[in-house]
Amino acid sequence: MFTGIIEEIGIVKSVKSKVITIEANKIFDDLKLGDSVAVNGTCLTISSFSNKIFNADITTETLSRTNLGDLKSGFKVNLERALTLNGRLGGHIVSGHIDGVGIIKNISKSENDIILKIEVSANLMKYIIEKGSVAVDGISLTVAEVNKNNFSIAIIPHTFKETILFYKKEGDKVNIENDIIGKYVEKLLTFNNCNNEKNNKNSNINMEFLIKNGF
Repeated sequence: MFTGIIEEIGIVKSVKSKVITIEANKIFDDLKLGDSVAVNGTCLTISSFSNKIFNADITTETLSRTNLGDLKSGFKVNLERALTLNGRLGGHIVSGHIDGVGIIKNISKSENDIILKIEVSANLMKYIIEKGSVAVDGISLTVAEVNKNNFSIAIIPHTFKETILFYKKEGDKVNIENDIIGKYVEKLLTFNNCNNEKNNKNSNINMEFLIKNGF
């Protein structure tokens, strides 16, 4: 589990045979074999490390769902270690399980913020709500505006400069993880339709139940 607060930018050394090698600095403070690290928001497991360089395996599923397959030597990536129980939840609850990729359609800058417009597929768009949370390349961000097939996020200069968003350009792919709460609520609402008649009769989860309990 992660927070979407990026700790540092790492440098890709290589991507070979579904193993990614990354050079970093800060995350090595207490890194152990088998630890989870979010790379552009994608939860990966450390398979080996030494001298500020770590390796992690990438599955076929991960390559098909994320932008990690586009990475090459020298590319920059966002890095975050897994959340500790005594740490601050500065962003929002991020699982590190990418739902899909979006395309940056427009980048506009003003004195106080940077606006990114990101286009996503309909199956991702349904979870995007105005003022809701979304993780973009692992960064916890707030949705500023929602349209039919795209959404906008307003980024403060500090976040922009301290993450790989600083290096992004229009047309680039970004990893998208929708707010986990919305996906669980949807599952509760549609569970009856996916289950058998016996379970339908036993279930008390419906819209009235969710509203009564604060959803």
